[in-house]
Amino acid sequence: MRIALITNDYWPLQSSCAIQMRDLAQALVESGHEPIVIVPTQGFAEGSSNEFVEGVRVLSPASFKTKEISYIRRTLGEILLPFTILSGLRKLGFSIRDLDAVVWYSPTIFFGLLILIMKRASHCKSYLILRDIFPEWMLDLGLMKKGPTYSFFKLFARFQYSVADAIGVQTSSNMDYLTGWARKKPARRLEVLQNWLALAPLAGTSIDIEKTPLAGRNIFVYIGNMGVAQSMDIVIDLAESLRQRKDIGFLFVGRGSEVARLKQNVKQRNLDNVQFFNEIDSKEIPSLLAACHIGLIALDPRHKSHNIPGKFLTYMQAGLPVLARVNTGTDLIEIIERQGVGHAYAGDDVAELRALAEGLIDDKSGLLHMSRRGRALSSNMFSSAAAASQIVATLVDEGQSEK
Repeated sequence: MRIALITNDYWPLQSSCAIQMRDLAQALVESGHEPIVIVPTQGFAEGSSNEFVEGVRVLSPASFKTKEISYIRRTLGEILLPFTILSGLRKLGFSIRDLDAVVWYSPTIFFGLLILIMKRASHCKSYLILRDIFPEWMLDLGLMKKGPTYSFFKLFARFQYSVADAIGVQTSSNMDYLTGWARKKPARRLEVLQNWLALAPLAGTSIDIEKTPLAGRNIFVYIGNMGVAQSMDIVIDLAESLRQRKDIGFLFVGRGSEVARLKQNVKQRNLDNVQFFNEIDSKEIPSLLAACHIGLIALDPRHKSHNIPGKFLTYMQAGLPVLARVNTGTDLIEIIERQGVGHAYAGDDVAELRALAEGLIDDKSGLLHMSRRGRALSSNMFSSAAAASQIVATLVDEGQSEK
C-alpha cells in the first residue's frame, strides 16, 4: 500500500510523536509498504524539502512555526496547516491523487481538512492515531473552562474525528469518548492501538552519572516532558523525603514548561540527591537507562482521559521497573500491576509514595523479576511491527467493507 503518514513531528526531533512515527514508517517499509511522511517545517525560512530519511521518503512543506511561540500564534499556525501543507506539496510536485491510505497522528487536532481533501482526491481510507483527547484534558486540569475557547477547539476535534474511517486510541477507557462517533456509521472502526517503540541498540550517552553527585546511588530516572500535565511537584517532594538515604538519587532528563520552576524548587530545598539534564538524543537513552534502576512516570491525577506514556515503553524495553504516579482508574495502573512491572499510585500522600519507592528499590530479587517481565511485555505488546500490522489490517478491512 502507498500510505501517507501525516504528522506534526518527525525524526530527528526527539518528541514521542517524532520517534513513534519514525518507527512506524520503518516498520511499514519492512513489511513491503510505501509510506510517505508529510511533516510541516517550523517556519517558512526553512523552505520545503523532499528527501529520504533512513529509507523513508519525507516531504516537508514550508509552514508557519507552531512551537515555542505564543498560544495565539501557535493556534493560528496550526489552523492554517492544511493550506500551507497542500501548497507546499504542490511546489514539491507531489500528487495526492494516488494514495491507498492516509494515516495521521493527533495531536494536533487541525489536520482534519487536509485529510478530507486527500481522501477525496485519492478515494482512499483514513486512520487516526489518537494519542491525546483534547481539549478534554485541558478541562480536567482546570487549564480551560467550558465556553467559547473550549467550543472552538472541540469543533476542530470533532471535525477530525468525522473524516476518520478508523480511530486507534491508546487505552480501552478512551473508547468511551468516541462511542457516539462509532455509532453514527456502522462501518467506522474504533479500536485500541497500543503505543509502540522499535528496538534500539546501546550507542553511548553524553550523561555520565558517575561524574555527578548521584554517583554510586540507586537511580530513579524520569525522561521526557515536564509540563503542567505531569504535575511533577510530588516527585520532588518524594526526593526530599528520601534525602537522608544516600543510596538513592533522582535524575530528570528532558524539557518542558515546568523545568525552570522545578529546578528552582530543588535549589531552594538544597536537595543534593536530584540532578537535571537537558533533553538528549533518543539514541542515547538506552545507554543512560542501563545505568539506572527505576523509571518514573508522572501524570496529573486530575486527568480523566487515559494514556500510556511513551516513556513507559522506553522503560519496559530497557528492563526498568516503574514507579508511576497517575490518575485514578487509568488503564496504566492495571497494566503495571497485572504484568508485575512496578507500582502505580493515584494519591497525593508523599509518605505512601515513599513506601512504594523504598519497597521497590530494596527488593533486589523483585527488581530482577520485574526487569525480565518488562522486557517481555515490550516485545509482545508494544512493538512497531505490531502497530504497523494492525493499522494496515484495519485499513484493508475498511476498504473491503465499502465494496
